[in-house]
Amino acid sequence: MDRVAAQLEYLDGPLEDARELDGSLRDLRRVNRWLGGFALSRAALVRLLGSMTPGVGDPLEPYRSQQRPLQLLDVGTGSADIPAALLEWAGRKGFRMEIVGIDERPEIIEVARQVFRDRDGLRLRVTPGDALPYPDGSFDVAHASLVTHHLTPDDALGLLREMARVSRLGVVVNDLDRGRLGWLGAVVLTRLFTRNRLTRHDGPLSVRRAYTPAELMRIAADAGLRPAARIDGFLRHRYALAFVHASGPGLPPNDAA
Repeated sequence: MDRVAAQLEYLDGPLEDARELDGSLRDLRRVNRWLGGFALSRAALVRLLGSMTPGVGDPLEPYRSQQRPLQLLDVGTGSADIPAALLEWAGRKGFRMEIVGIDERPEIIEVARQVFRDRDGLRLRVTPGDALPYPDGSFDVAHASLVTHHLTPDDALGLLREMARVSRLGVVVNDLDRGRLGWLGAVVLTRLFTRNRLTRHDGPLSVRRAYTPAELMRIAADAGLRPAARIDGFLRHRYALAFVHASGPGLPPNDAA
């Protein structure tokens, strides 16, 4: 399936109907919860942290003993459901995280603030992803979920360069995998489980606009990143890639396919 580049999703256009936007973001939270979006980001983060401490049985153990929290930047945070889930998971695992969630659309950040206004450790900010207003190495990890498929290859390259610049350890990217089966699944699910106009239009189109893991790895290489892990969703409809800086460890052979 060739990538569709010219057709834009409704979420990339004017967002004038607040109720419609709220419903679409609610649908995305359900997708992340039911179809493994959060689980992929969590698994990729663990693999990234493990690549920093080879030979340690539990990759989270070094972060339980350190005084400062693990700091993560979530680019294109949407309604911030993945950051909120990561914070809850970190608490269960016995270490601290602080997450800054950013999105360039103030309407979307307003929804996130309404949903997660009292979540400790989560700060939300309106800012673009292509010129992050943070010094080099401001965060341990930069993360983006369901973002890159919205971007042209040049814009995806610019985003990954910025994410690499502000992250000390590496980058996690979680997105859809382009393919006919995934597209058909998106068509069926958006017709059966929602009446939201944005979701019904954007869901199948998102799959057609998505990059394959191989395509995204090539873009990331130009951004000075090397893959450290690849995790596929249980339906192979989605994947997460953990990247380290070019001088870091490479992708294990069994993850390269």
